[in-house]
Amino acid sequence: MKGEKIMSKNKELEKKLKYENKSTFSKLDVKIHESVFSFCDEYRNFINVSKTEREFCDQSCRLLEKEGFVPLQNKSNLQPGDKVYTVNRGKAVIAAVIGSEPIENGVNIVGAHIDSPRLDLKPIPLAEEGGFAYFRTQYYGGIKRYQWFAVPLAIHGVAALQDGTQINITVGEDENDPVFCVSDILPHFAARQMSKKVTEAFPNENLSVIIGNIACDDEEIKEGIKFNILKILYEKFDLCEEDLVSSEIEIVPAFPARDLGFDRSMVAGYGQDDRVCAYTALRAVLDLTVPKKTAVCLLVDKEEVGSMGATGMRSRRFENVLAKICSLKEKNYSDLMLRETLSNSSCLSADVGAAYDPNFPEAFTKNNAAKINCGLLLTKYTGSKGKSGASDASAEFVAKVRKIFNDNEVAWQIAELGNTDLGGGGTIAQYVANLDVDVIDCGVPLLSMHSPYEIAGKLDIYMAYKGYKAFYLDN
Repeated sequence: MKGEKIMSKNKELEKKLKYENKSTFSKLDVKIHESVFSFCDEYRNFINVSKTEREFCDQSCRLLEKEGFVPLQNKSNLQPGDKVYTVNRGKAVIAAVIGSEPIENGVNIVGAHIDSPRLDLKPIPLAEEGGFAYFRTQYYGGIKRYQWFAVPLAIHGVAALQDGTQINITVGEDENDPVFCVSDILPHFAARQMSKKVTEAFPNENLSVIIGNIACDDEEIKEGIKFNILKILYEKFDLCEEDLVSSEIEIVPAFPARDLGFDRSMVAGYGQDDRVCAYTALRAVLDLTVPKKTAVCLLVDKEEVGSMGATGMRSRRFENVLAKICSLKEKNYSDLMLRETLSNSSCLSADVGAAYDPNFPEAFTKNNAAKINCGLLLTKYTGSKGKSGASDASAEFVAKVRKIFNDNEVAWQIAELGNTDLGGGGTIAQYVANLDVDVIDCGVPLLSMHSPYEIAGKLDIYMAYKGYKAFYLDN
């Protein structure tokens, strides 16, 4: 009997002292279980119509306006509870719910990116060769090129005309649309290809998308297939070849996001890096009424290529918008007010992380690896090889975020990107930190990241929404 009591006490003490990632799906009550699946149905439907940053931006604005958010430029002053948003060049969004506290006390930011790895058209993309018309492409972001061969592809984007007209283009998503494809060589002829390193076997210049095969019947036209495609583009979109020079057209997978597994516990689909975090951050800010600190949902572009450009995190856009909010909320605005606001602010860099994959165990340190459906993922530091280029959250800020999640029953886990010298990566966190803002990476773990078909756990998606909302409300 005495031995049993000691064992029982030790078991209780172990539970108190030991940290361990455990799947919490089985521990959910029926009501929360239903909420997880219902939320993820809405998420899946959203990303199916938001495969580019422009589309995500447009869909976000629709949601924001439906929930009472108004354009920031329409406001002459800001009061607690006001809901505002602003769009940056059609490819980035900032939404804010104004808090009751002075703005100098800081704002709570959840920042995500809405661009994803893909194929972009070259400046002069249309070509004819060997009986086919092609779109020549340049890959965007870190992809494994071989994953883009022999899969159905869709065309999304805009063409800007000289008169200011903008033509929206989407082909390949409707069941009656044609799809497009990058062809691969048959295995019978692939001995040379398969003897090469995978980085050499699939060169970028082979990522040419087949778009047609029928030539016009006029023998005077030298490139009849290309001409026929130009006629189709003109008839369907009123475009000529020169208009493609001033276009932003992206090639993305044509298939929709779907439930994965007999138990439907996961979502598989394109662009979940990082739209899974962007969507949950957006949904969380929609639910706020009057927070104590102003809550800011920051959705940016260009993260996959270094956060450069006017729509990326390295631009001054966020500072400019925050300065505008400061000036409309408080009297006697000054640059010092903006600097104090930033210095007192906190941010979750809402980006995905690498989930442990049993097919590739050598890439992970098991007790420092995230697992699917074990909760929202905290990543204290990023970078590679000795934390080079890392954003490294302070111990105090990690403790603060941990408390927020624990107090609000948010299932969470902590991990790193993978084995120390194997690779690495980064997010917008380092650029937020450069503004004198406390920040930590916090997102959803994925399998097959940067592939055309990424995998996320439904519990993790829901906990991201729940965790971001709790963070917005923290004071």
